[in-house]
Amino acid sequence: MAFRSFEDLEVWQRGCRLAVDVFKTFARCRNHTMQDQVQRSALSVPSNVAEGYERNSNKEFIRFLNIAKGSGGELRTQLYISRKLEFLTKPDSDRLVAESKEISKMLHGLSKAVSKRLSKKPLGTRASEPRTLNPET
Repeated sequence: MAFRSFEDLEVWQRGCRLAVDVFKTFARCRNHTMQDQVQRSALSVPSNVAEGYERNSNKEFIRFLNIAKGSGGELRTQLYISRKLEFLTKPDSDRLVAESKEISKMLHGLSKAVSKRLSKKPLGTRASEPRTLNPET
C-alpha cells in the first residue's frame, strides 16, 4: 500500500467525514460549551493525521497518529457524556461512537504498520517519495 499524501489515507478521509457528521449532529446543541469541545476533538483526529504526515518524519508521523487516537478517545468520552445529558439521541450517539471506534482501530493499525516498517527500513521521507507499507518491499 503506497500513498503520496495524507489525503490518500482512508483513515484521514473517514476522520474528515466523522468530523463533518459531528458538526452537523451538534449544530443545534443547546450547550455551546459541549458543542465546541466535541467539535474540536472531532477536528483533531484528521488534523493530527495530516500534521504528522506533513512533518516528513516517520517517528513524528507515528507520534501524531497516536495523538489522533487519543483525540478519538476524548471524542468518545464527550459523546458518552452528551448522550447522558440528552444532547444526542441514542441512534446519533451509537453511530458516532461506532465510527470513532473504527477510526481508532485504523489509527492503531497504521501506527503499528509504520512502526514495523520503520524498524526494518526507512520509509520515504521526501514529499515526492511515496510512503509504502507493502511488507514485500
